[in-house]
Amino acid sequence: MTPVTVFKGKRLALFGLGGSGLATARALKAGGAEVAAWDDNQTSRDKAAVEGIAIVDLALADWAGFAAFILSPGVPLTHPQPHWTVEKARAAGVEIIGDVELFFREREAIAPAAPVVCITGTNGKSTTTALIAHVLGQAGRDVQMGGNIGTAVLALEPPTQNRIHVIECSSYQIDLAPSLAPTVGIQMNLTPDHLDRHGTFEHYGAIKERLVAQSDIAVIGVDDEPSKQMARRRAASGRPLVKISGEQPLDEGVFAGITANAGKLDTRIVQVRDGKPKVVANLAGIGSLRGSHNAQNAAAAFAACFALGLSAEEIAAGFKTYPGLAHRMEEIGRVGRVVFINDSKATNADSTEKALTSFRDIFWILGGKAKEGGIESLTRYFPNIAKAYLIGAASDLFAATFDQDGRVAYERSGTLDVAVAAATRDAQAQPGEGEIAVLLSPACASFDQFPNFEVRGDAFRTLVKALPGLVPFGAG
Repeated sequence: MTPVTVFKGKRLALFGLGGSGLATARALKAGGAEVAAWDDNQTSRDKAAVEGIAIVDLALADWAGFAAFILSPGVPLTHPQPHWTVEKARAAGVEIIGDVELFFREREAIAPAAPVVCITGTNGKSTTTALIAHVLGQAGRDVQMGGNIGTAVLALEPPTQNRIHVIECSSYQIDLAPSLAPTVGIQMNLTPDHLDRHGTFEHYGAIKERLVAQSDIAVIGVDDEPSKQMARRRAASGRPLVKISGEQPLDEGVFAGITANAGKLDTRIVQVRDGKPKVVANLAGIGSLRGSHNAQNAAAAFAACFALGLSAEEIAAGFKTYPGLAHRMEEIGRVGRVVFINDSKATNADSTEKALTSFRDIFWILGGKAKEGGIESLTRYFPNIAKAYLIGAASDLFAATFDQDGRVAYERSGTLDVAVAAATRDAQAQPGEGEIAVLLSPACASFDQFPNFEVRGDAFRTLVKALPGLVPFGAG
């Protein structure tokens, strides 16, 4: 835990007692603040009360007595309309901040030079965060990882000069963190998302840009036009900038190898310094970093770790042992030349697209509760599909898509266990050489058969691990 001492002896309001909210209340209390906490959920209130956190109905509270209002990031700040607590705070002139802001204020108070890496972007930020933390840890650094991934930021150990914090930041968290000023700030990419909470794409982008605008060193992806513009503005400021790309060579920065050889992605990571390019890592054979999207993630991770003083050799070695994130292109294991991939986190077609670009011979398990648009946007990748196995409520819809011009062979498996057995059978019988993938990438929500994508992915993992002859990932 990082006790928040900067509000010692002061009275604060806090709304939202979920995971990060409860961690924030604990940290404030440990630092000597008086916290008046509230949540609309009775169970959450009861849980906090058991820990000695004061439960106060903020609808009836005297807001004039609060030094600050701590808002959980999941609660609307501006759109579609401000939460009622936000209105009360504004009416009383009380500043509204979040847990990441508290972390940075505490860092400024106790260890202002403590190294912090913050990562944002529409896609890829979780993998990049986990990869950076892994590489730093493998190189022997004291690392704390959290934020929007896993552990709430204030549940991490406190900042010190020799401890590196690696923090994933959502747009919601950035919007509540005016003092956000990391050592290395990373902006991966920007596409329309969360517009229900930010109103416009321009506002969403402006929030994301705060992270890199205020960082000591900015690492910015330049594979989309809005992020390119961020990079131009950063360059114009004269402050340190490292551009990254997964799609194009750069005159300065870090990029993924671009040329295709015999239909295979160039897996090299190239660093260009003072106009001189050098291959600094190779992702070939690293199952957890396959695909062009992971090449950009690796480029970002390299840039950040290099900026923090690691050598290219240390970073490349860390890449080789990265285990990947659960349910996101997670390699479970192999039987012969058949690799089993858990991509249960792919709950829509856009997410599944990344998986379908990562293999050339795919036995694809998909289905569940369909999202708007189905899988029509994925038709250009159908040549990569050897056969598909349909599960859940979307079976009829997806079968109709596959039936058009006989584009993909498929069977209706109905349930995940039947699909895994059938896909394994067919993949093992596939003639030829080279890697074959049995891929769970549903392009659907899980709610028809599973409570969430994690349970769905866990079920897939259990089924695969029971297969005869399976060599688990990392077992040599």
